[in-house]
Amino acid sequence: MRSSPRPQSLPAARIAASRSRLAMLTTLAMFAFAGNSLLCRIALKATAIDPATFTTIRIAAAATVLWFIQRARVQQPRGGGDWYAALALFVYAAAFSFAYVGLAAGAGALLLFGAVQATMIGYALWSGERLQIRQWLGVALALAGLVVLVLPGLVPRNAASPSLAPPLASSLLMLAAGIAWGVYSLHGKRAADPAAATAGNFLRAVPFAIALSVLTLLGAPIHTPLSVDRAGVVYALISGAITSGLGYVIWYAALKELKASSAATVQLSVPLIAALGGVALLNEALTARLVVSAVAILGGIALVIVRPSKAV
Repeated sequence: MRSSPRPQSLPAARIAASRSRLAMLTTLAMFAFAGNSLLCRIALKATAIDPATFTTIRIAAAATVLWFIQRARVQQPRGGGDWYAALALFVYAAAFSFAYVGLAAGAGALLLFGAVQATMIGYALWSGERLQIRQWLGVALALAGLVVLVLPGLVPRNAASPSLAPPLASSLLMLAAGIAWGVYSLHGKRAADPAAATAGNFLRAVPFAIALSVLTLLGAPIHTPLSVDRAGVVYALISGAITSGLGYVIWYAALKELKASSAATVQLSVPLIAALGGVALLNEALTARLVVSAVAILGGIALVIVRPSKAV
C-alpha cells in the first residue's frame, strides 16, 4: 500500500520553491541593473550622444517594449502606474545620465548606491522595521566592501590637481538619482500588477523626458547641446528595452517578497557586478581589491537577507 506524503512535505516544498524563485528574480534584476550601468557609462563616455537624448530614447524604448508585453498578456491592457512613480523614475534616469557626464565611475557608483541604501533603510526604520545586530553587521560589511571597491575612482588619474572630492553639481545629481531610485522601488512594492505598473510609469515618464530634451535644445537647464550618435542610440535602446524596462518588471516582482532593508542592501551588489562586467567586456584588470570587495559585499548581503534556520 502506497504511503501518503507527510503533511509537512508539501508546504516545505512550496517554501523552497518560493525562496528559489525569489533568489532567481533578485539575481536577474541585479544583473539587469548592472548591465544598464555599463551601457550608460559606455554611451555617455565613449559616444557623442548627449544625456538628455540618451534619457529620452531609453525611457521611450522601455515604454514601447512594456506596452507590447502588456498587449501579449491581455487583449485589453488595463492602466497601471501613477504620475508620482513616473516622476521618480524620470528623475532617476535623467539625474543618472547627467551626473555621469562629470563623475568618475567609482564616485558615481558610491554616491548612487549609498543614497539608495540610505533611502530604503531609512524608510524601513521609520515604518517600524528593526534590524538585528547580525543584519547591522551585514550592512556595515557590505558598505565597507563597496567603499573598498570604488574608493580609487574618487581620484581622477589625469587631473591637473587631483582632489578627493568629486564635482559638487554632479554629486548632487547622482544623490538625487539614488534617492529617486529608492523612492520608486519602495512605491513599486505596493503595486498589485508589477508589469502593468512599470509599463504605465515608463509611458507617463515619456513626456517628462521629451520636455527635458526640449529644454536642453533651448539651452536650459544645463548647457549641453543635443547630439545624436548612432552607437549611443543603440546603447540607449538596449538600456531602455532590456536592462531598464524588463529589469524593473523583474525587480518589482522580487520587491513584493523582500523587506525594505534587504532590498536596499542587495542592490549594493550592482557596482560589483558592473565591475566584473568591465573585466569581462572591457578588458579591465581583475585585482585583489575587486576580489576582497566581492567577498565583503556578497557576505554582507548574505548576513542581511539570509535568515538562520530555527532549531526544531
